[in-house]
Amino acid sequence: MATKVSPVEKETPIEKLKSELLSVTSSNEWDEKAGFDINENESTVSITVVGASGDLAKKKIFPALFALYYEGCLPKHFTVYGYARSKMTDAELRNMVSKTLTCRIDKRENCGEKMEEFLKRCFYHSGQYDSEENFAQLDKKLKEHEGGKVSNRLFYLSIPPNIFIDAVKCASSSASSGNGWTRVIVEKPFGRDSDSSAALTKSLKQYLTEDQIFRIDHYLGKELVENLSVLRFSNLIFEPLWSRQYIRNVQLIFSEDFGTEGRGGYFDHYGIIRDIMQNHLLQILALFAMETPVSLDAEDIRNEKVKVLRSMRPLQLEDVVIGQYKSHSKGGVTYPAYTDDKTVPKDSLTPTFAAAALFIDNARWDGVPFLMKAGKALHNKRAEIRVQFRHVPGNLYNRNFGTDLDQATNELVIRVQPDEAIYLKINNKVPGLGMRLDCSNLNLHYAARYSKEIPDAYERLLLDAIEGERRLFIRSDELDAAWSLFTPVLAELEEKKIMPEYYPYGSRGPVGAHYLAARYNVRWGDLGLDQSA
Repeated sequence: MATKVSPVEKETPIEKLKSELLSVTSSNEWDEKAGFDINENESTVSITVVGASGDLAKKKIFPALFALYYEGCLPKHFTVYGYARSKMTDAELRNMVSKTLTCRIDKRENCGEKMEEFLKRCFYHSGQYDSEENFAQLDKKLKEHEGGKVSNRLFYLSIPPNIFIDAVKCASSSASSGNGWTRVIVEKPFGRDSDSSAALTKSLKQYLTEDQIFRIDHYLGKELVENLSVLRFSNLIFEPLWSRQYIRNVQLIFSEDFGTEGRGGYFDHYGIIRDIMQNHLLQILALFAMETPVSLDAEDIRNEKVKVLRSMRPLQLEDVVIGQYKSHSKGGVTYPAYTDDKTVPKDSLTPTFAAAALFIDNARWDGVPFLMKAGKALHNKRAEIRVQFRHVPGNLYNRNFGTDLDQATNELVIRVQPDEAIYLKINNKVPGLGMRLDCSNLNLHYAARYSKEIPDAYERLLLDAIEGERRLFIRSDELDAAWSLFTPVLAELEEKKIMPEYYPYGSRGPVGAHYLAARYNVRWGDLGLDQSA
């Protein structure tokens, strides 16, 4: 039953959005029945993981589906089918999947029983990705499990992009639902540039409508990325400061402490800009910088993200630094260079590190540098957003009191991974008789504040796809705008054969990244003296 709400006189768009956000986040416990009513008409959901024998399926997709089942979020009538070229029986699939399933740390009761129940709903069909006959055989098996009910079907394409279209064509013509919905989740990469991305979209739309295509970027399903809108639009202290008047720069940082071990051949075809910056970091930037949407509806949010992407200044080569890790010995251990990978050409110029300065040419963000940095084989693993605020005008404590306040500006840190947290750095007085200032953290550490384990991003995104919620999936015009920003500079890097700056495995990255930041009077926040945030 709907709850009556007293009308609010002259409610502003941001107040309206805040009330919507609070309505979906105020409860500490997820109401499964209210949030998921797919059982109403006794319909079925058949989830087919195409590429079921691959690493992504084994490590992420099947565990996410089990977690949703364990939490009671999947419908009453559901079936999971694995589809791949490998020859495998149902029992062999279940054995393979069982090795990667775990229960929540906070919910271990009946874990074995739940696993057994879930695995009984998992089946396997071997077939070629370009065979309509094989998909027709799959369709026959799905119908047997659906038992004449309204059948909804979700296909997850966990396969290389060069066979996307063949699989979509066959699934659409031979295994789509006849009386319910059919949806297809497509994994990145969505092409290598504007032309290949547009060609992929055009081919997909020969067999699917835009509403059937769910382009997944798993970073959009991460808890702290989802929290961006809540943090901004439901806290009055932040939204008035969210502009060029108060924000000095924004940093989007992604680092891994391991190289491309095991996937060098794939990575060499794309590089760090295509692999991380053009999708993960740019999507976060768009969410961070967008204007207040009309509502939390998927189309309203995606409309605002597209406006941000279309407002971005063309990226210039001089605002990009690229690097590649080289061999390095530490503690008696020798770490390999990128080109030591046998699947990578010895003369490869593919960047494993990149930094870029981007600008949004609109009234809110004019002149504010958005600095991106992404790299592999660096000194630590982290993904975070750092918002550095401007100096206090006429600061009375700018001289003689310990901390150099020219450098110790207020900073908001949103750590996406690992150890999810939100920090706000403030200047305060050190206790004592003297007057000495210090930069301290007000922090929300998720592990300390919330006892419940944070769901994996794939759990959220799979549940959204089943429910038809598109807010965290990428629309075709978003994709076009993102590629339009990066394609010219990628082409220039490759045509001119720009040499990457080499950096030792396990270091903080190329020196050029520091010079790039210094050009805009910025210091990378993750390299400061305080490493706790």
